[in-house]
Amino acid sequence: MKHPTSPLQVTALACVLAVVAASTGNTVLAQGAPRAMTVVDLIDMPSVGDPQLSPDGSRVLYVRTAADWRKNGTVSHIWRIGADGTGDLQLTTGVSGESSPRWSPDGSLIAFVADRSEDGPRQVFLMPASGGEGRSLTTHATAVGDIQWSPEGAWIYFTAPEDRTAEEKAKEKAKDDVFAYDENYQQVHLWRVAVATGKEERLTQGDFSVLGYNLSRDGTMIAHHRAPDPLYGDFEKGEVWVMRADGSGAVQLTHNGVTEGGAELSPDNRWVLFTADSRSDLGESYYNSNLFVVPATGGETRELAPESGLGLDGATWSADGSRLYVMANTGVREEMYAVPAAGGSLTKVFGGDATVGSVSFFPKQGRFLFTRRTSASPGDVWTWRAGGGEPAQVTHVFDDLASRFRIPPEEAIQWKGRDGVTVEGLLYYPLDYREGTRFPLVVQTHGGPASSDHFGGAWSSSNYVPVLTSLGYFVLKPNYRGSTGYGDAFLRDMVDHYYHEAHLDVMAGVDALIQRGLVDSDHMAAMGWSAGGHMTDKLITFTDRFKAASSGAGAANWISMYAQSDVRTYRTPWFGGTPWEKNAPIDVYWDNSPLKYVSNVKTPTIFLVGQQDPRVPMPQSVEMWRGVKAQGVPTHLYVAPREPHGWRELRHRLFKANVELDWFEKWVTGRTWTWEKAPVEETAPTG
Repeated sequence: MKHPTSPLQVTALACVLAVVAASTGNTVLAQGAPRAMTVVDLIDMPSVGDPQLSPDGSRVLYVRTAADWRKNGTVSHIWRIGADGTGDLQLTTGVSGESSPRWSPDGSLIAFVADRSEDGPRQVFLMPASGGEGRSLTTHATAVGDIQWSPEGAWIYFTAPEDRTAEEKAKEKAKDDVFAYDENYQQVHLWRVAVATGKEERLTQGDFSVLGYNLSRDGTMIAHHRAPDPLYGDFEKGEVWVMRADGSGAVQLTHNGVTEGGAELSPDNRWVLFTADSRSDLGESYYNSNLFVVPATGGETRELAPESGLGLDGATWSADGSRLYVMANTGVREEMYAVPAAGGSLTKVFGGDATVGSVSFFPKQGRFLFTRRTSASPGDVWTWRAGGGEPAQVTHVFDDLASRFRIPPEEAIQWKGRDGVTVEGLLYYPLDYREGTRFPLVVQTHGGPASSDHFGGAWSSSNYVPVLTSLGYFVLKPNYRGSTGYGDAFLRDMVDHYYHEAHLDVMAGVDALIQRGLVDSDHMAAMGWSAGGHMTDKLITFTDRFKAASSGAGAANWISMYAQSDVRTYRTPWFGGTPWEKNAPIDVYWDNSPLKYVSNVKTPTIFLVGQQDPRVPMPQSVEMWRGVKAQGVPTHLYVAPREPHGWRELRHRLFKANVELDWFEKWVTGRTWTWEKAPVEETAPTG
């Protein structure tokens, strides 16, 4: 409902905007003083990941990814640093970048993946651990990935898709290239290459794909996931298998209809762990991710921590196999826990107000490496010695952020939903926040929806929280009903009715901020991508309290969406069946479709979508945009050529931020946004 704006509110907002304008406009900052971040600053922010510990425990490899505006994309390179945090050094400089660094077991070589030919696929390269030029080890016909050394160092294992036939290549060259939809894929199989000779051996073949694998610690066995094909929508048809390291003796361990991940053999090769979004019987999906073990020879599957109520997103065996270390989603945090191999209660190992990711365990050294994202850091590499002590920082890529930029305060907050259930979220304060003054608000709803916003969420260039807070906005990221990390009842509130409590949780969070005297209820905007776009579409049909909105890759019509998208797994439980089965629950699909209620929309809304988006295809945004436009409501639809579900090209990412900020400033605050330009445009020669 709309609320009239009082003179007092107008005056308060004017004061806020005046202060913000002074702090972010043409005022000259003192020498060395931190300044507000720009969108380009956020896009230019590097990221680090995939840390790998040397066999002697003294050095760490990691991948550092940075923006390249001339390429209009990002490029990754391999860096090396001492485990004590000294001697940071870039090792590779290839034009197309490098990834997946892996130490040889004796520490003398580094394997990595790169594309260093004009039109050739990615290959495995080797370089001396001390640095130097890498040499190609493989000449595979297709792009290789997921490389692992055998424990003795004789082999490097990798996955690669099948090559197209000569006939297929000839037809493509002649543009005789009509294809059968969802049948134009190549199966992915497992290979290994001899380090001494470069000779390749194929380990799997057949009409299936290997979606992931892990060598046993003694190198004699391989735990892996097989599916009928590599299509995203068919992952639920995959199962856990084991086989010998040469590809023989394959045994299927699971037989169900849920998606498993992270299969890993125990140190004695007797058990295989895996995770799945299911419960003990593995009979139904759409639960928080849980942890399971199954005998490596086949047998009954056992759930290890059935009472946790958390999202157990990944796990690994301890060095002696007596327990498992587990990455746990605990709502706004991602933390490390441990559980006995026999099952039982989880024990927190480390965590706090942070998001732990890129976790690797090195059992011989008894050490973990991981990234740790916080409100002050996008995620440096840290290390922790299994068994005790506090984590220690290794890289220091982001140590100077607070001295360079004004970083918005981040706070975990809670409120009550309509039915009294506690809901949690993250709140970011305006840089010039003053107690007793109400500020504008932007609500950012996360994707998934089976996911959650975590600490350190301000660093995404697609959400540009530091820019919004520099303009005087609060930013709220609500973990609404349907989010992970809060127990199965919270997650499964969407079953049989997508929009049950979820959108009401969002609005309850908004009202809680208004009641606290923080937010000006007449100056609010909503935005989100993917499931966040679904939520935005719902909010604008449910309420006219938002002055502006931006829906990114959102679903408008669940009936057409079911058939158009490349995945249907979670949508079946949401609506109680498929839209094409006998006696289909079409009314449930349509009742939960924002398009049904589009005549209610009064909020000026823009829509953004990638032209090649397979997950929430472009027609969904077209349907919603046409419906909003038909109501006479200000709206635009922006389509990014070549882009999939997540936009990759830097200029597209910059456009998204610019057009949304322009829209919010126009309709929420009445100000004008000055569009940021790509750095190469600003520095290009003019004569």
